[in-house]
Amino acid sequence: MTTGTQGLVLFVAAVLAGAINAVAGGGTLVTFPALLWAIGDAKFANATSTLALWPGSLGGVWGYRRELRQCEQWMFFLLVPSVVGGVAGARLLLSTAPETFLAIVPYLILSATILFTLQGQLGRMLRDREAAVPPSGWLILGVASYQLMIASYGCYFGAGIGILMLSALSLLRMRDINQMNGLKSLCAACINGVAAGLFAYWQIVDWPKAAVMITGSILGGYGGASVARRLGQGTVRWTVVVIGLAITTIMLYKQVS
Repeated sequence: MTTGTQGLVLFVAAVLAGAINAVAGGGTLVTFPALLWAIGDAKFANATSTLALWPGSLGGVWGYRRELRQCEQWMFFLLVPSVVGGVAGARLLLSTAPETFLAIVPYLILSATILFTLQGQLGRMLRDREAAVPPSGWLILGVASYQLMIASYGCYFGAGIGILMLSALSLLRMRDINQMNGLKSLCAACINGVAAGLFAYWQIVDWPKAAVMITGSILGGYGGASVARRLGQGTVRWTVVVIGLAITTIMLYKQVS
C-alpha cells in the first residue's frame, strides 16, 4: 500500500529522474533512494526503479531512430549480449540475499556517482577519438564481451551504464556521438526491458509505487526536461553528484553505527 506522502515523494522523484535522464542521465540515483525509503527492501526498490524508468528509455530510442538506421551493422553484436547479460544480472540480483545487497548498495551508488562525475570528460574523449581503421573481428568480439558485462551490471543495479556503453562503442571506432547515443539508448532499453520483465515475473516489483513513478518519469521526461535544460547540464549534473554522495555517506554511516 502507498500512502499519500509516499506517493507524493515518489512522484516528485520520478519527475526529477525523468528530466535528469532526458538531459544528463543518472535518474536511478534519484529514484532508487526514494523507493528504498518507501519500500524498505533494497531488492524491491531496485527492481521497481528499473521497471518505472524503462518506459522513458523507449523515448530515447524513438528520438534516435534516424541515427540507428545508419548503424544497423552493430545491432546484432550489441543486442545479443545485452539480452544474455541482462538475464544473468537479473538472476544474480534474485539470488543475492537482501541483507547482502543492502550492504553493497552504498558502493554501487558511489561507483555510479564517480562515473557520472567523469561523464563530461569521458564524453569529450570519446567524441575526439580517431576512427583510423575499421575494428577487427577480435575487437568486435571483445566489445561484445564487454557489453555482456555491462548488461549484467545493468540488470543487477543499473546506474552508470550509459557512460560504460559509450566507452564500448568508442572501441568500435564510432565517431558520430548521435549514433553512439542512439545505440546506447537502444541497448539500455533492451537491458532494462529484460530486467523489468524478469522482475515482474519474479514478483519483486511494488506495482502501486511503480505506477506512480512510471507516470512521473514520463511527465518528467517530456515537461521537466525543458526546465532542466534552462538550468543547464552542469547544474543538473552536480545536483545528481551531490545527491549520490550524500546517499552513499548516509548509508555507510548507518552500516557502521
